[in-house]
Amino acid sequence: MATERDYVLGTHDEEITRLGLQHSVWRTHASGAWRRAGFTAGQRLLDLGCGPGYASVDLGVLVGAGGRVVGVDRSRRFLDSARARAAAHGLANVEFLELDLDAQPLPLTGLDGVWSRWVFAFVRDPRALLARVAQVVRPGGALVLHEYADYRAWRLSPPTPEFAWFVEQVQATWRETGGEPDVGLELPHWLAALGFEIVQLLPLVESPRPADYFWQWPNAFVDVGLQRMVDTGRVDPARAERVRAAYRASQAVPGAFQLTPTVLEVIAVKR
Repeated sequence: MATERDYVLGTHDEEITRLGLQHSVWRTHASGAWRRAGFTAGQRLLDLGCGPGYASVDLGVLVGAGGRVVGVDRSRRFLDSARARAAAHGLANVEFLELDLDAQPLPLTGLDGVWSRWVFAFVRDPRALLARVAQVVRPGGALVLHEYADYRAWRLSPPTPEFAWFVEQVQATWRETGGEPDVGLELPHWLAALGFEIVQLLPLVESPRPADYFWQWPNAFVDVGLQRMVDTGRVDPARAERVRAAYRASQAVPGAFQLTPTVLEVIAVKR
């Protein structure tokens, strides 16, 4: 069973709520990628690193009663939330497995497709995980991956050095736990070596203003991320408050906006 320290941002209630907002904000990008990859009714799909199951539920609706969705994650707390969410939607075609993606094989085979978002960036050996995923996909099956390719691209306008420091701290914390925020730069050539055809590489960058719904995603991360750094002792409360104050001041300026970290959408088909 995973504990909260296994995740950079934890598995507490506030993080489950933030992940729900994150999925809501990114739903249009995700559903568009699923459509382009050919995900459809009757298929068997894997939600890799499913967390609290927000995408799993959407995929369960997509494949319908004749299909099946399996969500895997190492956090029992996330999975308890995911199971409750699927049950509340009346989805009997969605199930969840507790697995450590860094260590355990996937007990599946012949899948039509796999979806993951910000999973390979967090595991200790993303290439080994990708090889295990490749083994459970049938020929002709599709992988849809959303991973960061340039996390440093997260910028404020007007810029502030306090926020730039925060972005650097996020990346450092990430790497100290064994992950790589810019893993998207590696995925295409790893997939090609595993016998996949790269169908699409699409950079996803948004420039939300404070009144935009998409702005709520990075805004929520600032609060949760800073508090997590305080709780783990990485940042003292006074420094965290200075970052928050600089962030609020920047985004209160007329015409303010953000550039979000660059995400690479990868769609690949197994030969």
